[in-house]
This record gives sequence, structure tokens and C-alpha cells, in this order.
Amino acid sequence: MLFTPYRLGLLDLPNRIVMPPMTRSRAGQGDVATVLMAEYYAQRASAGLIVSEGTQVSPQGQGYAWTPGIYSPAQIAGWRLVTDAVHAQGGRIFAQLWHVGRVSHVALQPGGAAPVSSSALVAEGVKVFIDPDRRGPEAGVGGMVQHSTPRALTVAEIADVVRDFAQAARNALEAGFDGVELHAANGYLINQFIDSRANARTDAYGGSLSNRLRFLREVTEAVAEIVGKDRIGVRLAPLTTLQGAVDDTPQATYLAAARVLDEIGVAYLHVAEADWDDAPDMPPAFKEALRIVYGGTLVYAGKYTAARAEDALRRGWADLIGFGRPFIANPDLPARLETGLGLAEPDASRFFGGAGRGYVDYPVAG
Repeated sequence: MLFTPYRLGLLDLPNRIVMPPMTRSRAGQGDVATVLMAEYYAQRASAGLIVSEGTQVSPQGQGYAWTPGIYSPAQIAGWRLVTDAVHAQGGRIFAQLWHVGRVSHVALQPGGAAPVSSSALVAEGVKVFIDPDRRGPEAGVGGMVQHSTPRALTVAEIADVVRDFAQAARNALEAGFDGVELHAANGYLINQFIDSRANARTDAYGGSLSNRLRFLREVTEAVAEIVGKDRIGVRLAPLTTLQGAVDDTPQATYLAAARVLDEIGVAYLHVAEADWDDAPDMPPAFKEALRIVYGGTLVYAGKYTAARAEDALRRGWADLIGFGRPFIANPDLPARLETGLGLAEPDASRFFGGAGRGYVDYPVAG
């Protein structure tokens, strides 16, 4: 099933393989996508769908050095290089829109302001990558522990952020993307509103589960109004605890989130399974419940092999499968998976920052 076509919204996908978003920190000055990035994505255009790396919707939304934005004319033009290159190779690409919230550092905030979040809670163990000199992995990208106490967004500022997402979606269409994905996972801003231990608000955006899901609903509805329901997906990570985002009842919370997204009618729900070695597995009953409450396309990602992907498709848990790190070192991944060729291993020291080495120099098979 992995290599059969699939209809996603308005798109006909040649296979069910998704290249999920992966931060690579190679944007140019002004956080603009580059010709090198266009080459990287075009090399991987045989994926059924590519979802771009996380792309900040505003300067306030940036959490890492050298990640691309999509709020300025130069950034829109830079991303047009990427989408044109992907389309020239017959591919399809969505932009992943993100705002990292408290997972930032004052060094990356406009005017050195405190990062913003759902509430003024400091998440233990939050780290950001700061590489202001553009040294790249050859000199070692430095990890810096987040010491800044975030500031809770006011209700008026929440409305501003919703508008930032909507404008970013409009910009993504101008840049030639086929659709957009909202990053509501991995401890970033939307996730900071959803999870009970990250949201201490007592107003309409906190407390009850329906209140904690309000920001997700408002952002999704605003973006869907711009791009259309057939061209929007949302990424969730129900059982991960990344960046200190923890929920006391994750299955109940994320089944409710899936219902919200089903009511809105988004094209797909992208479920990020925990992928570290001792992470908990998503129970089959939870996957089956997600299938019941959400009627659209389900995408799963998290250390999948071809065999495990086929099993998930056969069981009906998933419609599409994301392969993350394997795509880094195997630009022709769909062909390798279909023919059973061995997979090259990526150089982890060159995941973030730098130039073409460890980015566009992995060969195709044969």
C-alpha cells in the first residue's frame, strides 16, 4: 500500500510517503530560504508530499538561529525558489507554519524581549540553538539552556498571533506552496496552550479542556479561511513531552483536539509519535479511537520502517507515513524503500547549520 497513489484534498499523491518537517537551520540573511534549500527539497521531490521545515510566522515566533520565516517579501521570494524547484521535479510541498512561544531566547526576540507563551511558566530542560556567527556544525552549534521566564500573551496579543498565522498562510500561497501545516506539537506555542501543565491561564484560553483548545481552533479556522480546508493539515504529538509540554490526560485531550479538527474539516492530521529509544508506544486502541473521531487523512511519523509503515496502513490506523531522518541521507527514499535497497546513514553532526555538506551531497542509488 505504501507505493499506491492517494488523493489528499486537491492533490493526487503518487505514493503514501511523506517527508515530514525537519529543522536544518540553513536559511540566509534575513531568515530567507536560499538556492541551496531549493536544491535540497527538489532532490526529495519523489515523496508523495513534502512538508517544509518549521517556518516562523513572525519575528516573535522564531526559536532557533537560521530558521526561515515567511512574513517578509524577501522570505516569500526565497520560498518561491523552493516551491518552483520542487514543482519542476513533479513534487508537492506544504509549508509548516510555527510560532515557538517560550521555546526561544531573548537573543532571538525583537528588542531582546522575553519570549511569550500561554502563561508565565518556565519549562525545565528547554534548549535553543544559538549560532549567531553562522559557524555551522563544523565549529559546533552551541546549545543554550533557556533561562528566560516567558511572558503570558494577553488576549489582544493572542488575536494578533492568530492574524500572524493567517497572514503567513496567505504568504505561503503567494510563495507557491500547495498548502500549509500548522505546528501544534513538540512543545511550541499552540502546544503550550493545549497541554494542562503548560497552560496556567484562568481566562477563556485556560482551565477547562475546551478553553485550552480554543487557540488551536482559532488559528486553524483563520488559516483554513485563507487556504481552504483542503489545503491545511495540523501536526499533533499526543504522547511526547518535548520542551516541557506535558498533559495530565493526553489521550482524552488529543481525542478532543482531533474532534475539533474534524469539525473544522482540515485535510489531514499529522500525528508525531515519540521517537526516542525509551519512549512510550502509542497504544493501538488510541490509534483506533483517533480514526473514529477524525474522518480526514491520518499521517503518522516516528521511526517507521517500510514494514512497520505497511502494517499501519493495512490496519487502517494511517493513510500516509512520514519518514524523517531517512530522507536526510536518502534523497531517493521512495525508490529505495520500494526496491529494498539499503539506506545510507545521515551524518548527525551536520543536521543543523552549515552549507551543502551533509545537506545536498548525499547520492541517489544506482
